[in-house]
Amino acid sequence: MARGRARHTAGIVIDRTKLGESDLILTILEACGCQARAVAKGARKPGGKLAARVQLFCELDLLLAQGRSLDVVAEAQLECPHAALRGDLARVSAASVVCEVARLTSFPEAPDPFLAPICSRALLACEQAADQPHLDVVVAAYVLKVLSHQGWRPVLSECVACADHAPTRFSALAGGALCESCARGVEGAEPVDAATLAWLAALVGSTFDELLAARVEEHMAAELLALVHVWAATQLDARLRAFEFALSV
Repeated sequence: MARGRARHTAGIVIDRTKLGESDLILTILEACGCQARAVAKGARKPGGKLAARVQLFCELDLLLAQGRSLDVVAEAQLECPHAALRGDLARVSAASVVCEVARLTSFPEAPDPFLAPICSRALLACEQAADQPHLDVVVAAYVLKVLSHQGWRPVLSECVACADHAPTRFSALAGGALCESCARGVEGAEPVDAATLAWLAALVGSTFDELLAARVEEHMAAELLALVHVWAATQLDARLRAFEFALSV
């Protein structure tokens, strides 16, 4: 792309970083699945033309002008603000995890058409969730679906080491379920029952609509979220701060 040209794109704002006194650097998950970064000039000024359009979680149509090092937001048309997320700590926390994982699993000039639609659907599901357990399940499902899509799918139906069909432990380091014998000596292998393993499989295989309609107990949802946090942190080799905060809410 020649210098000075502009391009249209659609995307989701998955991160915002302060730049100077009035500007923001936006990280955008584009509709094609690529990650892009752009400067939104004046976006921190109250009442500015971009202030209400480039909030975290917003879905936008953008005109990006090529700058010296980063694209510059020339125009931003708000398509979906996900307004129901704002002002609710639990929903903001859940949506922040979605965006954190979206940022860590998308890359510049690496299109993946799976990523933007599932991120958008997960944000909508965070708005639709009736209670905290369903919020936890939505977040856990999004993270596990994305990581499974990218090759980090846990083995759940049998012991990952010996194929025993009655696993009793779960280890992110080992790659999934373990039997009691194989779990010996595996640091951090968590005890799990058949119901928990079935739920983990459902997080990958069920739609968000099905998960939102399912009955889930508070303790089960919390356990699933904690297990998926360890799975994600291990596979991505990253500290997930938004995820840690969500677990504390």
